[in-house]
Amino acid sequence: MPKERVITGEEKPEDERLDYTLRPKTLKEYVGQDTIKANLKIFMSAAKKRNEAIEHVLLHGSPGLGKTTLAHIIAREMGVNIRVTSGPAIERAGDLGSILTNLEDHDIIFIDEIHRLNRVVEETLYPAMEEYGIDIVLGKGLGARTMRLDLPKFTLIGATTQISKLSSPLRDRFGNTFRLDYYADKDIEQILQRSAKILRIPIEAEAVKEIARRSRKTPRIANRLLKRVRDYAEMENDGQVTIASTQTALEMLEIDKFGLDKTDRLILQTIIDKYSGGPVGLNTIAASTSEEMDTIMEVYEPFLLQLGFLARTTRGRVVTKLAYDHLNRKPPANLQDKLI
Repeated sequence: MPKERVITGEEKPEDERLDYTLRPKTLKEYVGQDTIKANLKIFMSAAKKRNEAIEHVLLHGSPGLGKTTLAHIIAREMGVNIRVTSGPAIERAGDLGSILTNLEDHDIIFIDEIHRLNRVVEETLYPAMEEYGIDIVLGKGLGARTMRLDLPKFTLIGATTQISKLSSPLRDRFGNTFRLDYYADKDIEQILQRSAKILRIPIEAEAVKEIARRSRKTPRIANRLLKRVRDYAEMENDGQVTIASTQTALEMLEIDKFGLDKTDRLILQTIIDKYSGGPVGLNTIAASTSEEMDTIMEVYEPFLLQLGFLARTTRGRVVTKLAYDHLNRKPPANLQDKLI
């Protein structure tokens, strides 16, 4: 088993250059998320017609679905500059002020992991987003005074994987909020075909479908698996990515036909074998699998829920019949009662 987790949607160092190379530059090139694209076209066209900055945009969804890519596309389509930063990187209000004052009219600031902004910085954002101005404090103690600093008419694009951790006052200041969904297999196949063409990878159509099926409906994971499959093919199959070489490479990575890896299966098997399929509490699952509770809830559980392999009940997590079938296990007779 590989030491790192291949099928996580979180960006890895190896992804940075790959993502930049494969990132679509326009909405036309961007595959999937059709409703979001249709709305963005209208909002951007209207803003251009009025010669205004587009309203502030909040993008949320699981890692690897294309939030950063969309932010860059919006900037390119609007013909403006984009400044990229992240919530943890903006430690003080002065850091934010320095970034905002160096923008030009209609420019975009993209803040990834915006839910991780500290409270002082977040409160500084409120007047910046609404009134295009920030208040700075001059001096200390009794002699301190505030001064309003005017800002250019900019657009803030925020991205988060955990919208529930975003405060209501900040969330309400975004004019456009979009949730990126998991991709359909046909969209992932189209993304893989485009990536293979850019990377000049000779690949069979059936191999494309196989990678798409195991990519957890996430473009970043699909491109990462394509790279791993290519590496295997170069060493073992003269660079030709066939269905056979693809299946062998993915089996070596211990990624099954639904995109589950060893840890995903361990979580399901633990609930089945140790707790009769559930219901069982998250903290108990974490202790039994030696994984952090937050990691299970934020990294592993969402996709298991998406597949319908796991269910949340008022009494805890329960493994569903679909998971029993996938693991070749016989479900208990009272399974339906556990799901209530």
